[in-house]
Amino acid sequence: MTTAPTSSTATASRRKVLQTGAAVLGALGMPAIVRAQAAPKIRIGYWPIAAGLPFYAAIELGYFKEAGLDVEALKFAGAQQVMEAVLSGRSDGTANGTGSANIAIGELAQPGTFKIFCSNPSNVKNVLDEVIVPVASPAKVMADLKGKRVGSGPGIQNVTLAKTVLERGGAVGATVVELPIGQHVAALAAGQIDGAYTLEPTGTIGRMNGTTRVLEAGVISRYVLGDNMAPWFGGSASLSSDFIKKNPDAAKKFVAAYGKGVAYVRSKSVEARQYLKGYTPIEGALTSEVPLAAYMMYNEFKPADVAHFQKFFDLFSEKGIFSSRLMVDSMLYKG
Repeated sequence: MTTAPTSSTATASRRKVLQTGAAVLGALGMPAIVRAQAAPKIRIGYWPIAAGLPFYAAIELGYFKEAGLDVEALKFAGAQQVMEAVLSGRSDGTANGTGSANIAIGELAQPGTFKIFCSNPSNVKNVLDEVIVPVASPAKVMADLKGKRVGSGPGIQNVTLAKTVLERGGAVGATVVELPIGQHVAALAAGQIDGAYTLEPTGTIGRMNGTTRVLEAGVISRYVLGDNMAPWFGGSASLSSDFIKKNPDAAKKFVAAYGKGVAYVRSKSVEARQYLKGYTPIEGALTSEVPLAAYMMYNEFKPADVAHFQKFFDLFSEKGIFSSRLMVDSMLYKG
């Protein structure tokens, strides 16, 4: 005959079941919740140009996943849209290639929003910026574009720089026409414009299909900074201060993983080029031909680098594009 459990025995049994259930739930459920809280989705906006390569490589090589991060790449048609997405809270940061002046305009609109942790300096050696012309153009120097129609990528950074380069290069009376960078080669081939201030891979695309040639490369270093080899910090990767404040550990891990992407591109540039595919229009033979920008992490900036960066920003203050002078140092991520 089986003895019925006493009230105290039944209570103890129920307590044991509840404790066991709680332990199981704790083992299965709580870590997932903690992980979700510790590793929020990080939305990074990018403009599909070659300069974003460290970001593309870090995603494809799993550097962010290795760090326990959930990173979402958001593609935008222009650098200004990338910046605006951060201002509106739809994105948590920007990848390299996003115009530094575009980021600065966002910073002036909402002070304290952007922290730059990596920039992509270019010059006559590490080419990003250039002026190109039709392959049969008689133009030999910048001044030969006097009174001509010259294309420029969209947005205030591209237009301001195009006008400055033409003006300082002696191309007085030139008219700047905003066009998506992907249309520059076709517009030149069709005779719609006589030249274009553009960014790679445009010059390489035109050279490879035989329709355009480079009139001059590294034009910002020469005409804005006054030295062909001076680093032009035209594009930058950044995180929003709000994200950094709310997720300090995730921010540090993200910057470190991004830095691994930079190191990979520096040490294995040939292999890294494959990751341009899918993120940019660059593929096939073009992948091995397009020049790559250099990269500088926040903890690699020297005083001379900050000074060159500041000179670039000061151009926009002088032109009245920036409402006030913006100090680069205030925008650099401190780690």
